[in-house]
Amino acid sequence: MSEHPRSDALVAEIQREFPRFRLRPKSTSALQRAIDVALKIVTLGAQREYLTRYHTVLGDTLWLPSRWPDSPDDARYVLLRHERVHLRQRRRYGFLGMALIYLLPILPLGLAWGRARLEWEAYTETLRATAEVHGLAAARDPALHDYLVAQFTSGAYGWMWPFPRMIRRWIAEVLADIERETGAR
Repeated sequence: MSEHPRSDALVAEIQREFPRFRLRPKSTSALQRAIDVALKIVTLGAQREYLTRYHTVLGDTLWLPSRWPDSPDDARYVLLRHERVHLRQRRRYGFLGMALIYLLPILPLGLAWGRARLEWEAYTETLRATAEVHGLAAARDPALHDYLVAQFTSGAYGWMWPFPRMIRRWIAEVLADIERETGAR
């Protein structure tokens, strides 16, 4: 029996939707290591965890950080739900379209509206999956909200959206939607 039944089942589901989908460690990829170096340079060292903490969908591959093997099943499941959103975005916009939206509008660093919109959609799924797996109280956790705000406003994603109050409003709207859909309070 698998140590990760929930996330393994989701990987199989994703592979049915995206037959070429695969999981690969970032450490095995020269491109991923080069991206790591480039991010350290362009963020002046603010993004130092690309290889160890961040998961990256590129094409049909989910590139995994070094901590993936130690991740618990529920954490993997929530993460895979987030990354499946990016796979669907790539299908919707195409590889080039996704790259342009992610990297260009408006600025690549500091005010990256396109990247912020793509990540808002994926982090909405993170909140939904968190509520499903751990309960609505976990999705309401201020520590989770602080983490999400930091993802948008720090060097983690190149300071893609420097408006923390807007991000907190967005989180509140997502939680209100989840509450309406589930009838929870």
